[in-house]
Amino acid sequence: MSPSIQLLKNRYLKNIKENPDLYIGIELEFPIVHTKGKPTDIEVSKDLMRFLVDALSLEVEKEDQDCNPIQLVEPMSQDRILFEVSYTTLEFAFGKVKSIQEVEERFRAFMEVIQEKLGEKDHAIQGWGIHPNWDINDNRPVAYPRYQMLMDYLKMGNNQESVSLHDFPQYGAFICGSQVQLDVSKSNYLRVINAFTQLEAAKAYLFANSQFSGAEWDTLISRDIFWEDSMHGIYPENVGVNAKLFKDEDDFFDYLDHSAIFTAERDGETYYFSPIQARDYLDTDEITAYTLNGKETLLVPQEKDFQMHRSYQFQDLTTRGTVEFRSVCTQPLDRTFSSAAFHLGLLVNLDKLEIYLETAPFFERFGRDYKSLRRQFSKKQLSDEETAGIVQFSRDLLAIAEQGLKMRGQQEMAYLEPLKEKLIL
Repeated sequence: MSPSIQLLKNRYLKNIKENPDLYIGIELEFPIVHTKGKPTDIEVSKDLMRFLVDALSLEVEKEDQDCNPIQLVEPMSQDRILFEVSYTTLEFAFGKVKSIQEVEERFRAFMEVIQEKLGEKDHAIQGWGIHPNWDINDNRPVAYPRYQMLMDYLKMGNNQESVSLHDFPQYGAFICGSQVQLDVSKSNYLRVINAFTQLEAAKAYLFANSQFSGAEWDTLISRDIFWEDSMHGIYPENVGVNAKLFKDEDDFFDYLDHSAIFTAERDGETYYFSPIQARDYLDTDEITAYTLNGKETLLVPQEKDFQMHRSYQFQDLTTRGTVEFRSVCTQPLDRTFSSAAFHLGLLVNLDKLEIYLETAPFFERFGRDYKSLRRQFSKKQLSDEETAGIVQFSRDLLAIAEQGLKMRGQQEMAYLEPLKEKLIL
């Protein structure tokens, strides 16, 4: 086994349990929008965070360079409210729970306070996968090393001549997603990744909510293009839909070995550099890297740099013993938890899901190139044949998800209702 694969296995397998309890982790990112169409006032955003410390009895966990709170935590639940990349995006990262209702209850309590406070200054949290005022906002990163590094790294795309990248390296400041993490076991994590890779066409159809006004892209999910045609997507194994289903653990880690490392820390300083595939990293003699103030330096790769490794596949094995599902746009506020319910129900009903996918009529009609299916079924206009195929595929999946939620006995099926309504033609 190569040293790089051993390091990746150490990083991603150490916290996977044999028979874990099934917990749910939900992360929701939302744009903070000026309701009268003006740019978001980032001073309003910063003032909100200061206000929430007392209003919701939260503790300040992180501050920016100007001592503004940028991440708050509720000590008991471990719920966090934070800025995601920019001061115009607010993220809710909820502590792990046993049922979706627990998160919804806490989310509603947070939102009641937040919306009232923002409303005083004509601002509001809204349910969009792209900030509606992205083109006039202050899209600077939060004054915090990780976010500054990410934005500087993405700007490196302006100098890449060998690949064709989009012209919006600041996209991290205005795209918003809805992520869910679910516990997996050593025996099922690959099954989960493989099964959900096959669902991306249906998820594209059900959850598309990031049409972009700044380019002529024929898609309702611009976040895919933002990720894949940026520095994050220089190596296709690093982002998006997995290009294949994995035969076994070695096959999976060989694929992960092709994903990228692009940042490292030395003596408390954050550096970034052109992406290097994990498999080549330790064999690289030295790397031309940059500090946050643009100073160029040479780094010698070290094994500890693998602790900074992070890939961005849509089915992402995390270091916490979970699979994170990260291909869903932020949803309208009335369907915030539909995505979590969809993924949860299918995971619980994994045996039934796998059997269905083996012979699903959708694949007989449209093939099994999962990457291109995702793009095909996120187009702005579908043919009658495409619509009929994707609607039936989605209905079948919703039925399996609903059965899975019923098996849990937590009364979570209601969260699927908005998705069912979408499929009424």
